[in-house]
Amino acid sequence: MRTGTGSSRLVRLGSTAGGELKEADGARHDRSATSPDTARSGRYHEPVPVYLDHAATTPVAPEAAAAMLPWLTERFGNPSGSHAVARAARTAVERAREDVAGVLGLDPGGVVFTGGGTEADNLAVRGVGGQRRLDGLDGGVVVTTAVEHHAVLAAAERTGAVREVPVDRDAVVDLDALDAALGPDVAVVSVMLVNNEVGTVQPLHDVVDLVRRRAPRAVVHTDACQALRWVDVREAAVGADLISLSAHKFGGPQGVGVLAARNGLRIRRLVEGGGQERERRPGTHNVAGIVGAAAAAVATERHRPAFLPAVAARRDRLVAGVLAGVDGAEVLGTGAERGAGFALLCFEGIESESLLILLDDAGVAASAGSACASGALEASHVLLAMGVPETRALGSLRLTLAPSTTDADVDAVLDCLPAAVDRLRGS
Repeated sequence: MRTGTGSSRLVRLGSTAGGELKEADGARHDRSATSPDTARSGRYHEPVPVYLDHAATTPVAPEAAAAMLPWLTERFGNPSGSHAVARAARTAVERAREDVAGVLGLDPGGVVFTGGGTEADNLAVRGVGGQRRLDGLDGGVVVTTAVEHHAVLAAAERTGAVREVPVDRDAVVDLDALDAALGPDVAVVSVMLVNNEVGTVQPLHDVVDLVRRRAPRAVVHTDACQALRWVDVREAAVGADLISLSAHKFGGPQGVGVLAARNGLRIRRLVEGGGQERERRPGTHNVAGIVGAAAAAVATERHRPAFLPAVAARRDRLVAGVLAGVDGAEVLGTGAERGAGFALLCFEGIESESLLILLDDAGVAASAGSACASGALEASHVLLAMGVPETRALGSLRLTLAPSTTDADVDAVLDCLPAAVDRLRGS
């Protein structure tokens, strides 16, 4: 196995008979906590030493945890009530709404809190199209790209009329194809701001300009769930009518999302219930989650200029090390602007699932541009849309860094990844 310059944490792949990993300093890291029985029971011991799956979810930021704690303990009011306890909760929600609106550069009245990014995407794509039909307007076509999150693609399919626009080898939308897809029958154009697998930043300003010229009655939605940590969404999404966020992608809690709409945009709610969120999203507010999401958004905006260069430098060092240490490795998306924490790699001759198991055994948490469905490994639709051959797409690995990622984390991956690939190739 290759040895790195700074890794004293992980020295080999595989596990001992007792389900433990040998560490370089002679200590033993008990892996039994990750067995199926332990996972089901909810008992965990130590966290995985090297976490490079921040595009999947992020640790809760200290600012978010501190803001949430009172609303998980002594403060428990329902914002829909009229007494003092309820009013305090309602005030907290409205302050959070103002904070999120400030980060996005929108009016607070357009901010709708949801149960996550998936719900926000559905509310944007299906809610606007449904309202358009209720208003008696012609057309209801949804135009989107081939590399969107399944939340957008599936929501678009539910509308019954969707046009999917191709992308280039870097996952950038084909603007000529988008031009051809637009027309007076288009209700919604949904283009992701930062891709969740490759990290590609889409030319959203060009998209908005094109839509305004070719389909002036259409609404522009951007799934910005992966974007807030890496770009100034207020500037990058200027001109968009709808913006979706997911709190746990930028240091907020899981289970909280945002759909931010520009003033005057009518959205049909997707579920029936009370009149919360100006009747756009019924259901009792998750006060603690909403407060935490807002705190995380504000903290991310404040700290972003300082951490971006360091994250990008570590990402680039990681990629350079993998390319030097693994024959035939390829990094995707380098021809376009990318979120600083994203590195999507492909390896010929292996399957992602097997690689992830070996990395997990070595104490590295990562993910792949593929998903196991019905017992079969399927290539990522994003990679296939980029023109990546299926054999290579099946061997993809997504490593996503964060401000908390250290040089030692990078060294640990460079210690174990080449050996893992060699082992799977039978080298």
